Amino acid sequence: MKAGVIVFPGSNCDRDVAVVLEAVTGSAPAMVWHGDHDLPELDLIVLPGGFSYGDYLRCGAMSAKSPIMREVVKAAEAGTAVLGICNGFQVLTEAGLLPGALMRNRDLNFICKDVWLRVEDCASRFTLGYEDEQRILVPIAHHDGNYYADDATLERLEGEGQVLFRYVDEQGEASKAANPNGSRNNIAGILNADGNVLGMMPHPERMAEAALGGTDGRVLFESLLDTLS
Repeated sequence: MKAGVIVFPGSNCDRDVAVVLEAVTGSAPAMVWHGDHDLPELDLIVLPGGFSYGDYLRCGAMSAKSPIMREVVKAAEAGTAVLGICNGFQVLTEAGLLPGALMRNRDLNFICKDVWLRVEDCASRFTLGYEDEQRILVPIAHHDGNYYADDATLERLEGEGQVLFRYVDEQGEASKAANPNGSRNNIAGILNADGNVLGMMPHPERMAEAALGGTDGRVLFESLLDTLS
């Protein structure tokens, strides 16, 4: 599996993702600068977390206009797998690759903690290694992770199985108390209609080594290796 990580000014999780990708695949990913106009041939493109352009204007808004994003959009539309994590999720919505928007957290505070997620569908290329409705523990670290979409969009996402991860409590219930940021329907991650683009606010790359707290996030990258190799 040939992977690449897009690096924006202000990215701060690009190395974290690169380390996990190399550990899982055995090969270092290509680190692609946002200002480049050419994208190497890749099986997986990752938009990492961070504060691209200092979150100026709106999180992900300026990065979505970076030269390399034109190539990322073309690759995604051609079927290449794309994973946007945290700020990467924000960039994907701003670039029109995913519906909805990420707004300020409900309580207007930056949140950094481990949260429980429920895997809503284990048939996708991103979740093949999980079980349906499996609870996994993954960190979040964001100020603008409140996912919003209108009622019609939510109905489509839910009806077509595009909600891949949902915030839940330790018993697996999608309660208001388990929702850290106010996201509609406790949504933590969604797929595009074709199933090749995933945006998620939690950081699976930060829960990929037992020494760092657990390996629930590593399964996502192993799933991609199994399906894209």
